[in-house]
Amino acid sequence: MKRKICVITGTRAEYGILRWIIHAIHIDKELELQLLVTGTHLSPEFGLTFKQIELDGYLISKKIEVLLSSDTSVGVTKAMGLGLISFGEIFNELKPDILIAAGDRFEMFTAVSAAMISLLPIAHIHGGELSQGSIDEYMRHAISKMSSIHFTSTETYRQRVIQLGEHPNRVFNTGSPGLDNIKNLKLLSRKKLENIINFSFGKKSALVTFHSTTLEPNSAEKQTKELILALDSVKDLKIIFTYPNADTEGRIILNIILDYVNRNPSKSIAISSLGQLNYLSSLQFIDIVIGNSSSGLIEVPSFKKPTINIGNRQKGRIRAESVIDALPNKINITKAIKIALSSSFKEQLKNIENPYEENNSSNKIKNVLKKIDLKILKNKKFYDIN
Repeated sequence: MKRKICVITGTRAEYGILRWIIHAIHIDKELELQLLVTGTHLSPEFGLTFKQIELDGYLISKKIEVLLSSDTSVGVTKAMGLGLISFGEIFNELKPDILIAAGDRFEMFTAVSAAMISLLPIAHIHGGELSQGSIDEYMRHAISKMSSIHFTSTETYRQRVIQLGEHPNRVFNTGSPGLDNIKNLKLLSRKKLENIINFSFGKKSALVTFHSTTLEPNSAEKQTKELILALDSVKDLKIIFTYPNADTEGRIILNIILDYVNRNPSKSIAISSLGQLNYLSSLQFIDIVIGNSSSGLIEVPSFKKPTINIGNRQKGRIRAESVIDALPNKINITKAIKIALSSSFKEQLKNIENPYEENNSSNKIKNVLKKIDLKILKNKKFYDIN
């Protein structure tokens, strides 16, 4: 009988992390892939990105609608309640052997909570990391405690998961599986990418992804406006904005971005979802990544491009020397941009290493899930390091 491995994805970025794990399971004749799609994948506002999953050739087992129109804390809480009910029913129907969950978002927390109640073993990817400005920080560690198998992106994070009481024999440092996209995808040429997104790169180009810092309520509007002022202070800068996540105050950020693009159509564009191929292809041709997305710390260093990491959302994450931290105000962001675009800093980038990079991460994860004894995953005990 095939081992049934259930993978859940709720955002475009998450699918990028899971893509090649999904593929490795899909082509393994001894495994059965169950694929659950939820969150912004099913939202027209965020580009209906489930269609890209289907275009990649993967059959979606279930689509779970949980995203409500509100991005307030009440709206997110209601979405979690809806998800808890839905996932409980789906796990009872599909009866998977293992659930794979990546990261730290509320959709993952909800699915993992239902799986834990269903006594379904959970494999968690990207545990042990810190993002001290976001409520995702709490979600991530809680997901780790409900999980039985762990795949961390660095050894430091592996040790932190063990510190949480997880047995070392079930915690594996595999690097970030999202980086497998860089090796496995044939990236687009500049001309082809420009035709697809209907936008031309300039002498100086920036890719901007900015999310709300959810542990700093009522800060999104001010911080986004400060970012816009900083971008406007850089002469001849062309800008590609990607949409923020469906987090609390996310629509505030989006509205400010859309207003800016409407006023500056010749030098800026806003795209709901680039998708992994277009996103990674764009990193070849931009000069700088700006914002507070984890991608700026995890994927961008592999392209030896500078990242301006704004504010506290990613506070605590391990970072390459290509990352420059900036306070969320015009003066600090502008200063950081000037440093990042300087010839001396660009010269330093030639020798940087990405701390999240390992070979064949996705396949390593698949092999562990394929071979691990399911019996040891149940009734786990707290591992005391003292």
